Parts: sequence; structure tokens; C-alpha cells
Amino acid sequence: QVQLVESGGGLVQAGGSLRLSCAASGSIFSISNMGWYRQAPGKQRELVARITSGGSTNYADSVKGRFTISRDNAKNTVYLQMNNLKPEDTAVYYCNAVVSTVVVISAEYWGQGTQVTVSS
Repeated sequence: QVQLVESGGGLVQAGGSLRLSCAASGSIFSISNMGWYRQAPGKQRELVARITSGGSTNYADSVKGRFTISRDNAKNTVYLQMNNLKPEDTAVYYCNAVVSTVVVISAEYWGQGTQVTVSS
């Protein structure tokens, strides 16, 4: 089995920063894409940022220039550095990874979610 464990959420004032981390563990053979999604109350889950195993990234337009995604392949960990946070960034943030094990190829896994709240 594969588990994704997130950390780093919390309450911050507008203009502040937070760094989210997500570590994958289990019988992992390889991880291709890793990413962060978020879901605000009453809204659909949306992609925030994604990074490939080679380091290519893409971002939602709403976070470009403020958020940076990175990963440490040796640690099977993905990070999301969030700067200049805005109240509209308030949401539950979910880690996502496409993982291959000895049993399953390219299965998608999700973390449990971490709350980010930005006060005005």
C-alpha cells in the first residue's frame, strides 16, 4: 500500500507564507507526477500545481508567481511554497501522486488533506 502524508497547513494572515509538504511511503517502485489540489467550501476540487519526475511544472493561473512546487525524488516528497497568500487561497489542500508499485502501475493516490486558512 501507498500512503501520502501532508503537513504544513494552518492559519496565516493575508500576505503571509506557508509551506506544505507531502511524503509518500510504502512499496513504491517509482512516482511520476506529483501535485497539489485544493477544494474550498462549496467548490469543486481544482489543480493548484503539478510537477513531473523530471521537474517540469505547471500552475493554476490564480497562483502563478506566488506558489512554487518542488520535489525531492530521493525522499518521495513534494512541497508547495505559498507566498503572498490571499483569502481566496483558503481551502483544504490535497496532495496527489501517480505511483507504480510491484503490483500496480501508475495508480493515483491522495493525501488526507490539510487546511489552509488565510485571514484578511
